[in-house]
Amino acid sequence: MYKRQACIFGAAIPAGDNVAARAFIERHFTPLAVFDGEAMDGLFTGYFEPLLRGSRTRGGNFQTPLYARPDDLITVELGRFREAWRNERIAGRAVDGALAPYDTRAEIDQGSLARRARVLAWVTDPIDAFFLHIQGSGRVVLAEGGEMRAGFAAQNGHAYVPIGRVLVERGVLTREQVSMQSIRAWLAAHPDESRALLHANPSYVFFRELDGEGPLGSEGVALTPGRSLAVDRSQIALGVPIWLDAEDPLDPDRRLQRLMVAQDTGGAIRGIVRGDVFWGAGADAAERAGRMRARGRFWVLLPVAIARRLDAP
Repeated sequence: MYKRQACIFGAAIPAGDNVAARAFIERHFTPLAVFDGEAMDGLFTGYFEPLLRGSRTRGGNFQTPLYARPDDLITVELGRFREAWRNERIAGRAVDGALAPYDTRAEIDQGSLARRARVLAWVTDPIDAFFLHIQGSGRVVLAEGGEMRAGFAAQNGHAYVPIGRVLVERGVLTREQVSMQSIRAWLAAHPDESRALLHANPSYVFFRELDGEGPLGSEGVALTPGRSLAVDRSQIALGVPIWLDAEDPLDPDRRLQRLMVAQDTGGAIRGIVRGDVFWGAGADAAERAGRMRARGRFWVLLPVAIARRLDAP
């Protein structure tokens, strides 16, 4: 009810009136600091909307598929069965009347879905496709002309394994060196080993073709560059306004301090003081997202009435 009332008042603010918007936030919301135990600092990363080159038909350099959701993929919302499992999910397929694990990335890359899933497009670079899976959405410039926007449709149910962490465990990179740029550089320099490294992450994402505004977050609305934040849905509710204070990914002497909204989730986003900033599309967005591994903190902005109830003895 309180969220609905805040939305009604917020909708009446004239577009572009920053003074009125600030007054609305200060009047109707109370900031509450978010802690993980006694720690307020957490990790904040970034993501973006990548641009790939592809074709509707396979041929030539277009050999890497972007699959639509397979018909035999079953996604289970565990919260429907146990309250303690709220916002948790698994995925698999039915085998002999039981739910079995779905195909891994390695199995899918080796052709296990060749006759079980529709291909939306074939793209030129398997590494670009891999990073599209991590970002969850992107655009494909089609050889036939035009552009296709691919959005997240489903995931195969396997846990996400960051290949940057794998490189750190192997002693190839230090934790401080890990970024999208450094991982890409390693993959390009070691083509014979790149496929095995990608397969260290068994998680696989399926896409759907989007029309209109996008990309869409888990809340079902178009994400806003620099203002949409992916969170752990089991810890932070979608739609909650958040004040973020974190290190700037491109300038260590500056702070990234701004109002954001929890509008998305991600396989790697786990924990209460954890977030992923959506930076939009283009080279600048890719640079910021790829290099962002910032320490920071945030405050959730709750409607005044809810904040008072939480504060009451």
